[in-house]
Amino acid sequence: MDPVLMDVPERIETDHLVLRSPRRGDGATVNAAVQASLDELVLWLPWAGPGLSVDESEANCRRQQARFMLREDFVFLIFAREADGREGELVGGTGLHRIDWTLRRFEIGYWRKTGCEGRGIVTEAAKAMARLAFDSLGARRVELRMDDSNERSWKVAERAGFTLEALLRFDAVNPRGEPRSTRVYARVRGAEEPFGA
Repeated sequence: MDPVLMDVPERIETDHLVLRSPRRGDGATVNAAVQASLDELVLWLPWAGPGLSVDESEANCRRQQARFMLREDFVFLIFAREADGREGELVGGTGLHRIDWTLRRFEIGYWRKTGCEGRGIVTEAAKAMARLAFDSLGARRVELRMDDSNERSWKVAERAGFTLEALLRFDAVNPRGEPRSTRVYARVRGAEEPFGA
């Protein structure tokens, strides 16, 4: 099946979160969350920079919406879930990236707004992305990759039930241009993820 024809939810509710694909008008909210979190984000994410304008964030949200519709990339904004199910505060972002439709391989990415740590937000979001990949998209393999020195990130992978497969030594550079090693975690159909689940 052509992936464009697949029904993929644009909104997912978990116990504490609402995950929603970006849409027109989200730029200012996303920009404010990124700017409030720059000191943390610039350590790990090359797209997080101090000069990011609201217009650039709005353009990014619209591109992400288009790529979602084309089934090229699945970006979700993470909102705290209000008691009535409505979207509360924007607390981060997640998604399924680097998609290989032939193999059915996906990579989960995530970031969290500064001040929202210690609430299990990213772990809950990563679990939701894994369920989306395996249950709705027929994934055979779902990965998480992160800088080996980003202990918070690899603890998320472990809490979400992913297995450390490799440490790729000095395989990339960090946002400051310094060599870094990458941890690769995965869940694989027939191993961590049962057949027919």
